[in-house]
Amino acid sequence: MKEFTITLEAARPVAVDSADHQNPLGTKQDMSRNLRFNQKMYSLFPRSQTLRVLDLGCSGGTFVKDCLDDGCLAVGLEGSDYSKIMKRAEWSSIPGYLFTCDISAPFQLRILQEGREENLKFDIVTTWEVLEHIAAADLPVLADNVKRHLKPGGLWIVSVCSTDDFVDGVNLHRTLQSKSWWLDTFRKLGLENQEAFLRYFNTQFVRGPKYRAPDSFNLVLARPGEALPQIPRERLMVRAFDR
Repeated sequence: MKEFTITLEAARPVAVDSADHQNPLGTKQDMSRNLRFNQKMYSLFPRSQTLRVLDLGCSGGTFVKDCLDDGCLAVGLEGSDYSKIMKRAEWSSIPGYLFTCDISAPFQLRILQEGREENLKFDIVTTWEVLEHIAAADLPVLADNVKRHLKPGGLWIVSVCSTDDFVDGVNLHRTLQSKSWWLDTFRKLGLENQEAFLRYFNTQFVRGPKYRAPDSFNLVLARPGEALPQIPRERLMVRAFDR
């Protein structure tokens, strides 16, 4: 029996001005998952720890459900309310862990447990093929949202697409920039790419060049100067079967 309640306070509960809400193709069909990514993610943290995972742009919530089934505390936020209204995919099975929210505006997740409410912070935040849907001017607010929800030493794992995505004549991708532009932008926002973790995951992400997004790239971001999870020693070597 669940012994806590998760709540969300959002400046904009639905991204009503987003082209992805007006043309909700992604949230109508996406159910992305990669169990190899999950296992690599779990191996970064002690087994005794309840891993906390936040997925921004969760679509049908499949990745969130996988994490919950594996014993994590996982939450998903989605800009469009299509899947919620249609009770699509996992929105009917884990409604207490999936919420609608415009992540380009301020939001705060909280957890109520044993009569105490506190801001909810996560070990991992994931964002799969979402950042290119956000206007460049809104990226500082999004980054602030992520940093506010990350535990010290937490990781923000993302995939970013760099090409157009037209649906009914509308380009859903608002910020199309090179990898170097994104790296510079995140650096200015207080987040650095962690190459060692990119090597550790070794192409095994939920979305990215190997999985449904050939024109994309992955980043693993963290605040500089913080103590990050220790990469398991046996995983430091690149292994052929992960390619």
